[in-house]
Amino acid sequence: MTDLLKTINPATGETLKTYPRMSDDEMALAIEQCHAAYQDWRQRGLEDRAKVIKAIGDELRKHVDDYAELMTKEMGKLYRDGQEEVKLCAGICDYTAEQGPKELASEERDIMSGRKGIVTYSPIGIVYGIQPWNFPLYQAIRYSISNLMAGNGVLLKHAETCTGSGLMLRDIYEAAGLPKHLFTVLLISHDQSDAVIENDLVRGVTLTGSDGAGRVVGEKAGKALKKTVLELGSNDAYLVLEDADVDLAVETCVKGRLFNNGETCVNAKRFIVTEEVYDEFTEKFVKAMADIKLGDPFAEDSDLGPMARADLRETLHDQVKDSVEKGATIRCGGEIPDMQGAYYPSTVLTDVAPGQPAYDDELFGPVASVIRAKDDDDAMRIANDSRYGLGGGIFSRNEDRAIELACNHFDTGMVRINGFGIAAPNMPFGGVKDSGFGREHGGFGMKEFVNVKAVFVY
Repeated sequence: MTDLLKTINPATGETLKTYPRMSDDEMALAIEQCHAAYQDWRQRGLEDRAKVIKAIGDELRKHVDDYAELMTKEMGKLYRDGQEEVKLCAGICDYTAEQGPKELASEERDIMSGRKGIVTYSPIGIVYGIQPWNFPLYQAIRYSISNLMAGNGVLLKHAETCTGSGLMLRDIYEAAGLPKHLFTVLLISHDQSDAVIENDLVRGVTLTGSDGAGRVVGEKAGKALKKTVLELGSNDAYLVLEDADVDLAVETCVKGRLFNNGETCVNAKRFIVTEEVYDEFTEKFVKAMADIKLGDPFAEDSDLGPMARADLRETLHDQVKDSVEKGATIRCGGEIPDMQGAYYPSTVLTDVAPGQPAYDDELFGPVASVIRAKDDDDAMRIANDSRYGLGGGIFSRNEDRAIELACNHFDTGMVRINGFGIAAPNMPFGGVKDSGFGREHGGFGMKEFVNVKAVFVY
């Protein structure tokens, strides 16, 4: 095991920076310092905490361009997408600062055998977050801001790929007035991470990652009796029903598949198209995907940047080849381009069926799986024929029927109708089945790691 963490620009292959890994003693001290900061923070009132959270949002807005530049260099996202990511995170801070005191306020209830009952939402201690590389800022903001609002201390183990982004966030937090050590970035290995989960000062664990990683972390946290929130992978299905606006569906599905270079848990991944509109949709969708321009993620005319790492590209390409060997057809893309960087073209597969990675698994990159359905009912059946259940979408001109399908039939945590997006601060985010459990955003994330305490007054 090397003593250095390294960040690499996936567009060029150049090493950006190296960072010394913490020793076990340094890691233990960092946890103790975070706990000490938490002991003071937990006593500060909700409105006081909210003022600091609001200041963090203001501080983020000062760093839209330089944070976006760092994220683009560390993991290859389009620069303009990085700018929007920073703005979204500032909005999350605003929402949390405004709603947090209301969400976390104590409640009074009548009780049968006394004068009154009081329900409080008390902080529990340190929450440990293990976060991925695809949204270097948003993934860290999503769990940390809600838990800081709740009064907890926060530890972050970020992906090595975006170490610099994690440290920049710590600096922004402290510049905005967050007490030192309350948000601590741990520069550690996977083996050291196990010791963090087991540490008695750590009271909760949250992971965003693959379902395989979720099983490992969930098992370790469960053995230590630590509360967990797991936001895992998915192969989100977008249904194009018989009455869909096909042009809208094509435009939205291209955006939904390629947003963030196709490396998003809630990207549109499987496109389930009814027989009635299959030929029209597929012809237009393949053409639109084939016209996508690979290029420098800083260039305004680039539609698609590099994947975050060369090994991730190899994994994706192996999934494509395996799917083709099992019957899928490449309609565009599907070949590693002869150019510097970890680039992979926008790719469309048809004749996708069970038993293929393109049907069964998550393809974390710019590859779309188009699946033919007999009718609307069959499309819904295929959508739910997955071990995952994070998000999904429906294209239909009949909004009421689409809402009914979304609410009562789609077995996922989130459904979008005639559109695509990744998150809204005031709506819950999370999934079911192998996509994990627990919710973030919408006020729900603020209460995942609190002690819901009952106080009885007689």
